[in-house]
Order: sequence, then structure tokens, then C-alpha cells
Amino acid sequence: MKRIGLFGGSFNPIHNGHIALAKTLLRQCALDEVWLMVSPQNPLKRHSSDLLDDNLRYKMAEIALEGVEGVKACDYELKLPKPSYTWNTLQHLHEDYPDDEFVMLIGGDNWALFPKWYRAEDILRNHRVVVYPRRGSEIDQSVLPANVTVVDTELLDISSTMIRERVSKGKSITGYVPSVIEPLVQNYYCGCGKETP
Repeated sequence: MKRIGLFGGSFNPIHNGHIALAKTLLRQCALDEVWLMVSPQNPLKRHSSDLLDDNLRYKMAEIALEGVEGVKACDYELKLPKPSYTWNTLQHLHEDYPDDEFVMLIGGDNWALFPKWYRAEDILRNHRVVVYPRRGSEIDQSVLPANVTVVDTELLDISSTMIRERVSKGKSITGYVPSVIEPLVQNYYCGCGKETP
């Protein structure tokens, strides 16, 4: 049996902060693997016109994670029916990987919204949830359910939004994304081209 951490997100684009956090969670939570699960449009977020094609975001994540031991890009959720609800994804995963344990890895901002998630109570009854801090999202640990834990990870001041803005203004993104995908990020988010990696 493997203990697999599910780190979901749009990864629009993936950046060094995502990768550093995944490696920290892999170690701190004693996981066998962390899957960066590239998600389609979040049902709780308004439609974003700058959300890059699903497969392009996945391919960039896959390239960025080559050689990162224990962390891999995952397109599982992209193949499921929409809308993309975490509960549905977990049900499908249990059917396909019945011997593995899946642990939810979510940020403090998502934990604040968790009561709005589809079948949130069912998720909490059946799965361990690990919450990592996000700037501006306070977590009251005194009221956490028994199977929810908070881990102490570094707050990284880097976001996909910031990277997209830098690209749109012609600014460097060196050091913010893995060098292997830097040309792809520059290309996709400047509006110059949408070729497949």
C-alpha cells in the first residue's frame, strides 16, 4: 500500500513554489508520493479567461517535475466528467487504486472554503486532510476535526498569477519557474503562441 498525497491545483503555470511545497509535504507527512493533480476549472471559482488549456498545463507540470523524486504530475482529474468535484475524484481513485491511501493536501485558503465543497462532510469522514499555511489565511487549530492536521511549511511569496503578470509585462521569470519550462511559460502566457510542448 502506498500513501499518496493529492496536491490539486490549476498549475497555471506550475512554479518553483509548488515544487518546493510538494517536496516538503512529501517529507513532513511521511508520504510515498505526492501527485500534483492538474485540475480543470474549479467549480468554486469564476471562469478564468487566462486559464491555459488543460493538457498544456499538465505537460508543463510533467516536464517541470522530471527528476523530482517522489513528486509527479497527474492528469487523472482531467479525464473525469465535469464539473470537477474532489469527492468524485476520490471515489474514482479508490476504484482504480483500491490498495492505496489518498491524503488531501490543501492550502489554508481552501480550508476556509472547505464547508462549501461538494460532500465536504463525506470527504472528512473518509480521508485524512493536511492543511498547509497560506498568507492571509488564519487556521484555528482548536476546532479542527480529528483527521485534519496543519503542517508548518514555509510561506513562499510566489504565485501563478504573479508569473502570468510578469510575462504579460515582458519581465523576467527566471528563478520563479524551473528553467526547463521557462521558454514555454513565456510563449504560452504572452499570447504569442499555443504550440504543444
